[in-house]
Amino acid sequence: MNRKQIAIIGGGIAGLTAAYYLQKEIEEKQLPYQVKLFEASNQVGGKIRTERKNGYVIERGPDSFLIRKESATRLAKEVGLEQDLVKNGTGQSYILVNNKLHKMPSGSFMGIPTEVRPFLFSSIFSVKGKLRAAGDFVLPKGPEATDQSLGKFFRRRFGDELVENLVEPLLSGIYAGDIDDLSLMATFPNFYQLEREHTSLVKGLQKTMPKKKKTKGPKPSMFYTLRNGLQSLVEALEEKINAGVIEKNVAVDHIEKKENSYHLLLGNGEVFKAHSIVLATPFFATQRMLSQYSFVDDFKKMGATSVANVALAFDQTAIKNDIDGTGFVVSRNNDYRITACTWTHKKWPETAAPEGKALLRCYLGRPLDEGVVDLSDEEIVAIAMKDLNKIMNITDQPEFAVITRWKDSMPQYSVGHKERIDLITDEMARHLPGVYLAGSSYRGIGIPDCIDQGEAAVQKVLTYLK
Repeated sequence: MNRKQIAIIGGGIAGLTAAYYLQKEIEEKQLPYQVKLFEASNQVGGKIRTERKNGYVIERGPDSFLIRKESATRLAKEVGLEQDLVKNGTGQSYILVNNKLHKMPSGSFMGIPTEVRPFLFSSIFSVKGKLRAAGDFVLPKGPEATDQSLGKFFRRRFGDELVENLVEPLLSGIYAGDIDDLSLMATFPNFYQLEREHTSLVKGLQKTMPKKKKTKGPKPSMFYTLRNGLQSLVEALEEKINAGVIEKNVAVDHIEKKENSYHLLLGNGEVFKAHSIVLATPFFATQRMLSQYSFVDDFKKMGATSVANVALAFDQTAIKNDIDGTGFVVSRNNDYRITACTWTHKKWPETAAPEGKALLRCYLGRPLDEGVVDLSDEEIVAIAMKDLNKIMNITDQPEFAVITRWKDSMPQYSVGHKERIDLITDEMARHLPGVYLAGSSYRGIGIPDCIDQGEAAVQKVLTYLK
């Protein structure tokens, strides 16, 4: 009864990470603390969901994590999944421009050239577009700014054509947002620093990117997944976390600060007393729980977009016009409603589909077309099939389809995001000591970013309680 209570609110990967590492620290150092995780839904894992069906491994949310961001790999090894780590198959990727597939130019980072030659010979850009993009070599650096949109920054350096036909499909695909609204400093502040230090982004990348070793054979893999799907990481974490720590189907309605603790008013009518809290919740849930504090009103300036994806299973013989590659992204200069397609059986040849089968995963929902998420399953499949058959001759209907809708689930890092989060964090330190944020709404949306935030919250909690 004398142990201090740590509450984690939200059972996504950030909250699960915090619970796992807190438990580890408490047990290894015999600390007088207890952990309780509250999840409002009936399952943990957030957007990490895997469907295992007829020998297919289908991701409903993210399908991988970056190898170079080490926290996710480290966590997988921690929970005994090292032997299940699988690297992506590599191959040609494409971009759809003016209703034609073009090979993605080699030698680029997030669409920004690190090698000039592949861009000069790319069929994606007109001569005029290439000349405008070359302006990066001679244009002066822009004025100092606390923040600006990705679109404004890259258009100034490279012009509209490179941005709309390459940069925008790649970056907007990651954040499911409008490049002309997304914050540069909250997403890719390294580009701003490159311009300040080198003026030319191309020259800056050439000087700072690690030199690639010239090797024969396929290019190195950049991503990991898990043999049985990413949900296996969630399942392993849940198994490692002690019984009774995770409470599902229990929402936290409100948080009240008391003299030496906090009272969590739970949706089941109970009150839980905590001495420190990790808020691993979406921004709108955090704002609701702390609504008595005006500084969280800044969360009302944030938005979230809706997206959907549809996985289509086929016999490989049904695809008459097969394409040698791992997938494509779609520029806005097309009449397509899908925003990208992954040839999943080629990206993950070891795990995604049975022998002789094909698995295509299409993504839908872009700014001004979020209503597609509300269409019926049949309508979404029809849209995907119509768009795919513009470039691929698929003679059969899919053996089955798995449709996933993520309503208002992609937080938007609009201009000023980092400054807003910094301000809220500072105010929380003043008014709510021992309460910390973690998760995709705040400082990074990828799996490793959320794990990093969960780990950071653990250290802050332990320092505070000491």
